[in-house]
Amino acid sequence: MTGLLVRPATSADFAAVARLTVAAYEADGQLKGEHGYAEVLADVTHRATHGEVLVAVDEATGEVLGSVTFVLPGSPYAELSGPGEAEFRMLAVDPAAQGRGAGAALARACVDRAAALGCAAVVICVRGGFAASAHRLYERMGFVRLREKDWSPVPGVDLLGLRLALTGQS
Repeated sequence: MTGLLVRPATSADFAAVARLTVAAYEADGQLKGEHGYAEVLADVTHRATHGEVLVAVDEATGEVLGSVTFVLPGSPYAELSGPGEAEFRMLAVDPAAQGRGAGAALARACVDRAAALGCAAVVICVRGGFAASAHRLYERMGFVRLREKDWSPVPGVDLLGLRLALTGQS
C-alpha cells in the first residue's frame, strides 16, 4: 500500500491501538472462550513500557491501521526468544483495513529492527488453526515452524513457534 508509514506509537495512539487489536483478535475468533486476554491486548501502556509498540499509519489520513509489539529476551512479553533473538507479539490490523499491506509492513519493520540490533533471528508464535492470512504472510517472509517452540499458555490455546533466521547475523 502506498502512503503507509510504520513508526513508534505515541501515547496519543494507544486508544486506537487498544481498540483495533481487540477488534482484530475478536474478528478472527481468537478471543472466544478466552478469560482476560482482551484486557492484556488493550493494555498498550504496559506493552509500551516493556517493549516497542509500532503502528502502521495511513499517511493521507493519519489513521492508525495496525500495530505490533517488538520485544527482546527477558521482556515480560517475550515468550519464545532466547539469546540473540528478537520477537514480536500482538500484530493486529483493524478489520476494516485488512488487505492493505499494514500487517506485512509491521512484520517487516520488526525484522528490520531485529537485524539493526544484530539479532540472529526473529521468533514468533501464531495460534494454530487461526489467522490463515497471517500464516501465509509469515511463510512468504521465510519463517519456518519449530515444533520444539510450540506451546500452550492455557488449555485449548495451541501456539505454533516460528523462526526467521536473519542472513548475515551470527
